[in-house]
Amino acid sequence: MSQASFMPPRDHTKIPVGISSCLLGEPVRYDRGHKRSAFITDILAAYFDFRPVCPEVAIGLGVPRPPIRLAGDPERPRAVGVRDPRVDVTAPLRAYGERMAGELDYISGYIFKSKSPSCGLFRVKVYGESGRAPSATGRGLYAQAITEANPLLPVEEEGRLNDPVLRENFIGRVYAYHRWQTLLAEGVTAERLVDFHTAHKLILMAHGRQGLREMGRLVAQAGHGNLERITEAYGASFMRTLRHKATRRRHTDVLFHLLGYLKRTLESDEKAEAVELIHDYREGRVPLIVPVTLLRHHFRKHPEPYVERQLYLHWQPAGLGLWNAI
Repeated sequence: MSQASFMPPRDHTKIPVGISSCLLGEPVRYDRGHKRSAFITDILAAYFDFRPVCPEVAIGLGVPRPPIRLAGDPERPRAVGVRDPRVDVTAPLRAYGERMAGELDYISGYIFKSKSPSCGLFRVKVYGESGRAPSATGRGLYAQAITEANPLLPVEEEGRLNDPVLRENFIGRVYAYHRWQTLLAEGVTAERLVDFHTAHKLILMAHGRQGLREMGRLVAQAGHGNLERITEAYGASFMRTLRHKATRRRHTDVLFHLLGYLKRTLESDEKAEAVELIHDYREGRVPLIVPVTLLRHHFRKHPEPYVERQLYLHWQPAGLGLWNAI
């Protein structure tokens, strides 16, 4: 596998991502409505090939339909009718989720509708017996089946994508997982695993050095250990580490690390400018894209082989503007 294969697609190939149908504007909700997200349809759709699913329609509930909600044990809630609790679609929703987890095993991420008894990821209300007010929260039954079947899959709710840090984290994980899937599809060798790890070192540093060290130990064993087990452990550690939000402090460490490769080529005033911008970012006076853009400029003028192998400065399409807001 060449280093170029780790880079964002240059042929406008879109990454396959699952999504709740209503978020694309499809009128599939219980009241014939939808929850179209402008960010998803107007921006993300240029980069992601969305595979829409409405599990409630898929199991035959129809549009319009009586609403359902979660009830009972928060650890194992049931999906029942709001007006008639005797309507119980727990088993069909779980079964459909398990089926779709298999059919969508190629996707690189999933965006779910928040608060939904079928699709909600976080803090979905769970009602007590006999319709008592909710005293706990859980996860939608379809979403639960999808995430249980593929714990590495990047998942998020549409509302949380309004937070710039959560948005950058989720989209970064989608791109990273897509690269990991590509490596697995092409076949993992010790050399390819080393190349993959090398390309992601600075990205991983921004998310946590402990995970980076753990993966480094695994890669060191790749040439003489059980490669299948090492690959499985590496993939789990890779995606687990990326779930940690990259902080200003960690990004600052990466930026200074990159600047170190320019210490022999930059003039003193150029170094001072870069240091000032990195500190401005650390203090929240400028967004991350400002020092990153300056470093990109310097590395174009002064190429460095190790930095050229890194994805950190170039993993995201410019049109997403993820670093303009953090």
